[in-house]
Amino acid sequence: MNSLIAKKIEQGQKFLENGTRIPVTKLNVNGNVVVVIKTKVKDRYSAVQLGFNKRIKARKPESNKSIYNLLREVRMADADIVPAVGDVIRASEIFKPGDVINVTGVSKGKGYAGGVKRYGFKGGPRTHGQSDRERAPGSSGASTTPGRVYKGKRMAGRMGHDQVTIKNIRIMSVDDNYVLVKGLVPGGRNTLLMLKKVGEDKKFIPLHSETTEPSRNASHSDADGEKKTELKEEKVEEKVEEVKIEETKIEEKERFEKSAEEVKAEKIKEENK
Repeated sequence: MNSLIAKKIEQGQKFLENGTRIPVTKLNVNGNVVVVIKTKVKDRYSAVQLGFNKRIKARKPESNKSIYNLLREVRMADADIVPAVGDVIRASEIFKPGDVINVTGVSKGKGYAGGVKRYGFKGGPRTHGQSDRERAPGSSGASTTPGRVYKGKRMAGRMGHDQVTIKNIRIMSVDDNYVLVKGLVPGGRNTLLMLKKVGEDKKFIPLHSETTEPSRNASHSDADGEKKTELKEEKVEEKVEEVKIEETKIEEKERFEKSAEEVKAEKIKEENK
């Protein structure tokens, strides 16, 4: 087995070990339940039908398939261990960091769009009075032969809401509940996707481990705290020295004033004599 069903949760960013910043998408893979098992003896091929996103209320109580929003069939190789009906397939059993996968899903619907937005047409020139041709698609048909517009002609119409496959996406981290992939995947939030393993990246660079960050931050904070305490102690010592200097100045001033008063008193005594 090489495929799983997933649900798009959110987009974000992470850093690799070499410092490169990458966009990532978080996918929920919890709840891949085996609904049907097909064998070569009965069905002439080996496969497993997975159910995902269990409904709160089933449409048909007698059917096991009706309680899931999405059912997808995954082919199995002869060497694969055949699971039992009701087993939950874990992502860690199929994927690992560094695997290359294809992601298939329904893209976002953009509504009715013109040729410029839908296909990147350049439109007509602004010169020679063509004020209403800037975003026009131009000629869409031939002359008498064939006298019609061929099927598949790129024109205005509904844009988006198509099944899209994004190829060669790297898996950055895996656990039993979530898969983190590099890059963006089709659809908006809560879009159901199909993940299919197609290879392995031999030059894979893992994500920067976040487990070591708190200790580093703690050491940095401790060092910063020690520096701050040292600076505070130095400032306190400087202030104490300043106070001592001021006190000595005051004492010297008082002594000088006392000596001056004593000299004046002696002079007054001599004059009185």
